[in-house]
Amino acid sequence: MTTQATTATLSNMSLARRAWEIRRKAVRMGEVQGQGYVGQALGIADVLSVSYFHALAYRPDEPEWEGRDRFLLSIGHYAIALYSALIEAGILPEQELETYGTDDSRLPMSGMAAYTPGMEITGGSLGQGLGIGVGMALGLKAKKNPAFVYNLMSDGELGEGSTWEAAMSAAHHKLDNLVCIVDFNDQQADGKSTDMLCSEPLADKWASFGWHVQRVDGNDIAALVAAFDVARNLKGAKPRVIICDTIMCKGVPFLEEREITHFVRVEADEWQKALAVLDANRPE
Repeated sequence: MTTQATTATLSNMSLARRAWEIRRKAVRMGEVQGQGYVGQALGIADVLSVSYFHALAYRPDEPEWEGRDRFLLSIGHYAIALYSALIEAGILPEQELETYGTDDSRLPMSGMAAYTPGMEITGGSLGQGLGIGVGMALGLKAKKNPAFVYNLMSDGELGEGSTWEAAMSAAHHKLDNLVCIVDFNDQQADGKSTDMLCSEPLADKWASFGWHVQRVDGNDIAALVAAFDVARNLKGAKPRVIICDTIMCKGVPFLEEREITHFVRVEADEWQKALAVLDANRPE
């Protein structure tokens, strides 16, 4: 018989080690193809660690378990990050890491639910995840299923009208089983997100749409644990959003310093250098 994963007892240091493992796996996958959205993976690793090893209920050997919490990757190009978390969580075997982005791989470069166990939705055009999350949250309530829906989206999606339509709908339906996680790294393909279409004051906007809002350092494990606990245990019939301010390429300083980090250029000889930097800073 399978059992529900129990992760809430992990210490913050253990969560930091999980985040380190997620970063390392993402860099290894990037090396397979010589490219990938590793900047995003390095930046969001702490959020994924707290999600999968503190907050989420799931069964690694039964990805379709009806009682699981649903984790939606609205930002499909972050797939390399989620694959790393799914491997670390035991949902995917680690040996598949070497197939990343290759023909017939279950790990395509953009997330596709039909290919990958644990991938709840197919990401792609931004601005779709939250709307799907609203539908899932409504469906779970109709079935009296106590599971939560977590939707990870980017700051770039804040410029999509569909995001705010979904936000209004979630508040209208009092979806207290819906948690939206916004990765605010202030980077898009064309430059800073705030230069493309400024969304500030962001916390006030979400609050005005009827959401419970928290804004935290998305690379601070302790702050993330506290925010996820509040989101899950909050009393009151309203959806919850956690705005996570993250640093692209977090943990690999020579990549953090690059001018363009949205699709960061990593030279052939730099993948092993990046792994060496991570290895030198492994949490004890």
